[in-house]
Amino acid sequence: MKRALMSGTAGISLVLGAAAAMADEAIIKIAINEWTGQNLSAHIAGSVLQEMGHQVEYVTAGAVPQYAAISEGSLHFNPEIWTNNTGDIYPKAVAAGDIKVVGELGLQPREGWFYPPYMEEKCPGLPSYQALYDCAQAFAAADTFPNGRLITYPADWGTRSKDQVAAMEMPLQAVAGGSEGAMIAELKSAVAAEQPMLMMFWQPHWVHADIKLNLVEWDSASADCVAGQDQTRGEACGFAQASVEKIVNKDFADTWPKAFAFVQKYELSNDIQNALIQRVDQKGVSVEDAVAEWLAANEPTWRAWMN
Repeated sequence: MKRALMSGTAGISLVLGAAAAMADEAIIKIAINEWTGQNLSAHIAGSVLQEMGHQVEYVTAGAVPQYAAISEGSLHFNPEIWTNNTGDIYPKAVAAGDIKVVGELGLQPREGWFYPPYMEEKCPGLPSYQALYDCAQAFAAADTFPNGRLITYPADWGTRSKDQVAAMEMPLQAVAGGSEGAMIAELKSAVAAEQPMLMMFWQPHWVHADIKLNLVEWDSASADCVAGQDQTRGEACGFAQASVEKIVNKDFADTWPKAFAFVQKYELSNDIQNALIQRVDQKGVSVEDAVAEWLAANEPTWRAWMN
């Protein structure tokens, strides 16, 4: 009887194992965007999914083109979408049901125009944006004079800063950064030499632990604020502050129900991500190794996401 029971149990295990293997044949394709924080968020999620028995593939995807890929199902998951940097494709895909918003990742972001404190001596009136009308030349470079030089996000991240400058008729010239790394290198070089610096940037980010930066302030703040639209001098809200969302393809929950349950629970804080970003960008640790270190040190946290 015991032998028969064991044989039956083994048979059930083989059937369940075969079913699990068949389910895992479909590879979960995770979008990889241009910034380190998103790479870390994606690889932590992918590592946990692998621990759950899923196959994953990391696919480099542009911040805007990825939405079409997720809508059509050639990509399946992105754990870190900044909602104020998405263009028109994303909200339309969400409204149509092609992309499902699973919830927020847990990061508390802040975006805007940052500058080092020494610029307040060269441009009295900061942090108010109004000061930039009177002392834009303090931020000028040889190729922008007499306008101030404003370093913006890379071109495929959108044109919010450029739109804002145009709408507000500000004496600034928006210059797109080549990449996150190039922007940071230019920021650090300028600060070291106390050279003019005004840059569209964000937090959480490790750079704020290394460099003191102040943020340009606007007349008001609004979740509905749209850069470059319905703003005038004296009545400007600047930039809407993002929420950071986890998104999946519309078929994700049906195809991988346990993976979907994990995505619902998955969360990261600013402190966790900042420390990991610093490991990668400052200490030269690879994304994969930094994630492996974090997983080894925080097993109770990610095990809870799996249950």
